[in-house]
Amino acid sequence: MTDQAVGGGHLPPEAVGPPGTATRDQRASGCLQAAADGPAPTGTTVPAAAVAPPPAWFTGRRRELRALHADIECAGLDTLSGRKGSRSRVLLIAGRPGSGRTELAEELLRELAGDYPDGVLRAVLTGPGGEPVATDHIARELLATLGVDAPPGAAEDELTERLRGALATRHALLFLDDAPGAEQVEPLLPDAPDCLVVVVSQGPLTGIPDVRPCALGGLGSAASVEILSRYAGPTRITVDPRTAEAVAEECRGQPAALVLAGGWLAARPKCSVSDLRNALREVPLPGDLSTAARPLYRVFHLVYGALPPSAARILRLITLAPGGLVDAHIASALAGCSVAVAGTALREFAALGLLRPVDEAGATAGDRAAADASDSAPRPQFRLPGCLDPLVRALLHEHERAADIQLARARMLERTVRLLQSCRAMGEPADSPARQKISGLPRSLRFVSKAVAAGWLRSRRTVLLDAARIAVADGELDTLDRRLMAALTRTLIAHEGAEAAAPDLYALHGLVLEVAERRGLAYEKAAALLNLADLDGQSGRTSDALTRYRGALEAARSVKDPVATGRALESLGATYAELGDWQRAADWYGRALELRLTRGEGADAARLHGRIGDAHSRAGRWGEALREWRAAARTYRRAGDSAGQARATGEVAQVQESAGRPEEGLRTGLEAVEIARSAGDGHLEAALRLRIADTLERLGDPAAAGLHRSIGDRLLEDHPD
Repeated sequence: MTDQAVGGGHLPPEAVGPPGTATRDQRASGCLQAAADGPAPTGTTVPAAAVAPPPAWFTGRRRELRALHADIECAGLDTLSGRKGSRSRVLLIAGRPGSGRTELAEELLRELAGDYPDGVLRAVLTGPGGEPVATDHIARELLATLGVDAPPGAAEDELTERLRGALATRHALLFLDDAPGAEQVEPLLPDAPDCLVVVVSQGPLTGIPDVRPCALGGLGSAASVEILSRYAGPTRITVDPRTAEAVAEECRGQPAALVLAGGWLAARPKCSVSDLRNALREVPLPGDLSTAARPLYRVFHLVYGALPPSAARILRLITLAPGGLVDAHIASALAGCSVAVAGTALREFAALGLLRPVDEAGATAGDRAAADASDSAPRPQFRLPGCLDPLVRALLHEHERAADIQLARARMLERTVRLLQSCRAMGEPADSPARQKISGLPRSLRFVSKAVAAGWLRSRRTVLLDAARIAVADGELDTLDRRLMAALTRTLIAHEGAEAAAPDLYALHGLVLEVAERRGLAYEKAAALLNLADLDGQSGRTSDALTRYRGALEAARSVKDPVATGRALESLGATYAELGDWQRAADWYGRALELRLTRGEGADAARLHGRIGDAHSRAGRWGEALREWRAAARTYRRAGDSAGQARATGEVAQVQESAGRPEEGLRTGLEAVEIARSAGDGHLEAALRLRIADTLERLGDPAAAGLHRSIGDRLLEDHPD
């Protein structure tokens, strides 16, 4: 092994003293962040203002860093005559999980950040369980970080094209961590020569041209011993340097293994390095375990085997945390213990190197300060390093029964639903029933202010969406996952608004549809299809909207749901109207009208008469249009809605004039003015008078037109709305 080293932890400068002077927690936590390789929460991206991790010590890997810097300066294969190529340069840091590959990438990004004014974008391409993250999800998160809107439900190709377009004129760093392969990386590569892409992966990116690889092996003996010294203190290493080198050899120079070994020593100040070496050699190995996997397996099982049974169970259950992120609330719900006990366990795991503290991407300083004052959002958050996830997951299935795993998930979902309900209630007035209801919740489930609740929702958004996806995929928690999705939908709308939350709402409605189809829930299916169709229509996917509206109509009719049936019929009419197919629009509106008349819903019937009349008017069928608008006026009159009657009568006048009968239109318009005046609707009267003025001008009576126009203008001044 060559003389290499591993990047240091994310400790602030004031917490980093000479080797051996830091506290045990600082040493173990810093060591964990230095070398235990594992991706951040799935799909997480960080805005430019918050990308740089805190200042860190970094020892070794200098040769690799120099090589990476040199690769940036080298001419690419597509560079001719010193001119820039058309695509971004791609640097690959290749190595096994646990080799310190992510920390090396982070150190490179820290050194390069000043040269890229548009900042650093981050995304993790592999989920906590090792599954590839959907490319459309990654692209949408990156676009959100860039502040670029993306239509709800947009296809992967559209999103990746928008991403490439957004980066085309920028000078930014794109960091793609834990990439499964070239097929996940290639769609995200920008056609921007001023951008640089840094990819971390286990293997080569076959198929992507001009990739500059940097392969990581084990650390050299000196660097490995320095890690042990850094976290266990220099005294024990200095008195027995040969054994320390033997321990480094046992760990094969793997940073993640050395981190755990250092944490084990730090937690046992009376144990010698020789005790560590002997304990490692006593850990039994499975016969089918590869040579490369043995060091991490040994040291992990050494650390895990020393945990108390209750702590070991919490660690196992952490693998069920959505998005790979865990805080005291999630750990408490999974293990069925108090929030305080769970928080203590998480901090102890971090000190041992089993968990990695995570700074919340996108959280502002105000969010953090407010959250620190709230028991409902305990800090910090942690994640299980990616290299340890399969080991802990194997223990979960070995020691936990399927029923216990199911119960842990159910507890977590129930806790999440209650937090969401509390978060949503904080968006309502202090004297509202929802606020009164949450006042009886335990303090750990309450938020101290609306700002704290909004900050919690913003920081947990990805985790909450992942929780909904996991619950739906489980298939056995359909009652809880429906409650979770309903609570999350309402909370997003309450704090962000329907328009801003539309992309997340689209995903949630899709999950509701999946559950409804699986369980044969026609009411929920109709509602989900209607909501998805609305968002499709708003995004310009009209054909998709029509298909979903028809599906919703079929589902609603199957259970005789008049509300969903009426909404589907009207939506079909509105969609055809947007397409300019006025005949079909009138037909669907007519079917909706029949339903309203059958149910005796006069106001809705009047409105639909008007929509049918408008469709006929636009198609030039004046007779049908007159009939429908007159029917609308009669229906409004019977319902006692004088303003509606005046509007419908005014439309009758407009149709008459369009049909070539301006004198009739003038008389009908004056009738509409009188109805609006009796209704006391000055704004409507003003609009009708201005329309009459236009008619009079066309009839050659400018004096009368001027009179009506002056009255209309005066009314508008008095009734601007």
